[in-house]
This record gives sequence, structure tokens and C-alpha cells, in this order.
Amino acid sequence: WDETHFGKMGSYYINRTFFFDVHPPLGKMLIGLAGYLSGYDGTFPFQKPGDRYEQHNYVGMRGVRLYRLVSSWLALLCFLVQLLELSKSLPAALLTAFILIFDTGCITLSQYILLDPILMFFLMGAVLSMVKCNSCADRPFSASWWFWLSLTGMNLAGAMGVKFVGLFVVLLVGLNTVYDLWGLLGNLSLSLVMFGKHLLARVLCLILLPLALYTAMFAVHFTVLNKSGPGDGFFSSAFQSQLIGNNLHNVSVPE
Repeated sequence: WDETHFGKMGSYYINRTFFFDVHPPLGKMLIGLAGYLSGYDGTFPFQKPGDRYEQHNYVGMRGVRLYRLVSSWLALLCFLVQLLELSKSLPAALLTAFILIFDTGCITLSQYILLDPILMFFLMGAVLSMVKCNSCADRPFSASWWFWLSLTGMNLAGAMGVKFVGLFVVLLVGLNTVYDLWGLLGNLSLSLVMFGKHLLARVLCLILLPLALYTAMFAVHFTVLNKSGPGDGFFSSAFQSQLIGNNLHNVSVPE
């Protein structure tokens, strides 16, 4: 059922048809982009699970350009997190990657038009970026430190932009940041000015940057979906007047 739902959402993006859904837009925009790049024209109705795709080019949306690439990266990210930062053990890292590669759930999820592989990619990306940033604690404000801190914020935005479940990794990074800042505050050799710089850097990269990117996703979402569709009724008359094909399109609506 989920493939039918998210496949339809991808078709809406390709056709630029406005819709309403409970999830944030990033994952569905990527699904639509994968379909567009692979030649899918957005004409399959996605009415019920099990319908045959027939001549429709669904392969790009299902996996070749997006899902299998993302899923293959998951094993690599887990390997790097274990080997480089957490256990620092090659056998443990190999075992982690091996278990993930042959996990039935991951294999199944990577075969269909779903948001979960994209979400897991950003979740693991956020964890890897966080632990890499922690490893640069002895050289704060260096280029590598700024890179990993900024990348952590970008992955947080990606996780939140796919599903609201991504807020859990935001909580994880937030707790890690609080722990880090508490240790810096207790360091008597560190001046309050330097502590303030650490605090501002984290506010910039882990709060303002994710919020800016998250807002930009919705800006793209509303720019692309400029035609009337099944989601019109959830929004105001003033908003509906901006949608091509709506009965109120370009009609002057009083405040």
C-alpha cells in the first residue's frame, strides 16, 4: 500500500499537481526526481496495490537511481561509524555491515517506492557526522571541524524533511551537544568568550542551518506544485487562487 501512496505522490511532483500529505516533502520530491530522471512521465494512476505497471517506466522510482544507491550507502556508513569512531574494530565494523547487507527488512525496503531508505540514509549520515565532529574536538574551529558540524546540521534537516520520525536523531544530536557544551563550560582553562563562540557555532550549524534548509524544502515544494489538485481544499481561498486550474485562480479574494 505504501508504494502505491508514495508512487502517487511522486507522480504529483512530476505533473506539478498540488496535494496534501502528512509527511514533509523532501522524500517525495526525491522520489519524483528519480522518476523524472529515469523517464517516468507521471501517468500511472497508482489506484491500488498490485496493479501492473505495464509499459510505465517505474524502474527509476523503485530503485536503480535512488533506493539501491541509498541502501548500499547505509552499510558503508554503518561500517565507517563502527570502524573509525565507535568500536574502532575492523571485525566489529565488518560484522555490522554484513548484518545490514543481508538484513531481510533492508533488502525488502530497498525494492519499493518508500521513504524509509531515504530516511535511514539521513539518520546514519547524521550519526556519522556527529561522531566525526566529536573526533575533531581537539582542534575546534578547524576546517574539518566546521565541515562535520555543518554536515550534521544538513543531515538533520534531511531526516526531518523526509519524516517527522527524524526528530529522534535531532534529540540524539541535541543530547550529545548538551553533553559537549557542559564539558566545555566546566573547563576552567576555557574563557567565557571562547565558550560563547562554541555555543554560537552550534546554534548556527545545528539549529539555524537545519531550519533554513527545512524551510527551503517547503519553498521548493510550493513552487513546483503550482497546479490544482486533490489537496486544494485543505488550504485557504487566497492560496487556492494561486493554483493553475483552480476555480479561484487569479480571482481577487478579499482579506
